[in-house]
Amino acid sequence: MNQPLLDVLALLRAGQWVQAHDEVQRHDSPEAAWLHALVHVQEGDLEDAEYWYGKAGRDWRRRLSLDEELDVLERQLRL
Repeated sequence: MNQPLLDVLALLRAGQWVQAHDEVQRHDSPEAAWLHALVHVQEGDLEDAEYWYGKAGRDWRRRLSLDEELDVLERQLRL
């Protein structure tokens, strides 16, 4: 389980994307990059979101809705 990233994800779900953005930048992993991308999706910065999807090794064009992506990431972080 990756509790630090789960905490960031909870901030993002609560709409606190500025704080989530500040926190996620402290982590360096594919999961953190994916979460960083989702922060940018929530704030509407799709250009940066696409960049972070690439850093996460994920395909920007095959993304799901924000809620679906958050659910998938949360399940992965809980393993």
